[in-house]
Amino acid sequence: MARSLSHLGQDFFARDTLKVARDLIGTVLAVGHCRARIVETEAYTTDAASHSVIRRHKAALMRETFGHIYVYQIYGVHFCLNFTTERDGVGAVLIRAAEPLAGIGAMSARRGVADRRHLLSGPGKLCQALGVGPELNGKRLGRELRLFAALGAREVATSRRIGVSRAAELEWRFFERDSPFVSRRKEA
Repeated sequence: MARSLSHLGQDFFARDTLKVARDLIGTVLAVGHCRARIVETEAYTTDAASHSVIRRHKAALMRETFGHIYVYQIYGVHFCLNFTTERDGVGAVLIRAAEPLAGIGAMSARRGVADRRHLLSGPGKLCQALGVGPELNGKRLGRELRLFAALGAREVATSRRIGVSRAAELEWRFFERDSPFVSRRKEA
């Protein structure tokens, strides 16, 4: 499927973080033989919840690169997948959820879950299902992990980010309205 789609290049990620976060909705993420359509993202820049502020040394990628993979661990257990943004600024987009398209058997085996709606419905679940870990941190997008342009129209909604206590008022979560694959269906 992904072979017929156009590849997203570095320039896509050189732009404003919020625009990239919105435009990633509907794009196709490819890791090995697995394919997934991104349905939910969150943007982080220099706001108080951003790793560029609270994990300054660990998040140098957010300041120094764009179009690179930023993987970090939360709660000592789960990995989270981000893409760095902004040629002349600071930013990253967290990939919160995706719709499984191909390699579903492998994703299901990694997660121990059969229901497609729950395979990639959260950042930790997504990384586990796709086999994404710290070995990808700092790598440029396009080899081990590829992204392809969205096809067709999609309705993008916004809400506050999930699980942050700082800068919690910012509506920097983007998701495909009515998708059964988003991590949380409530819009707030």
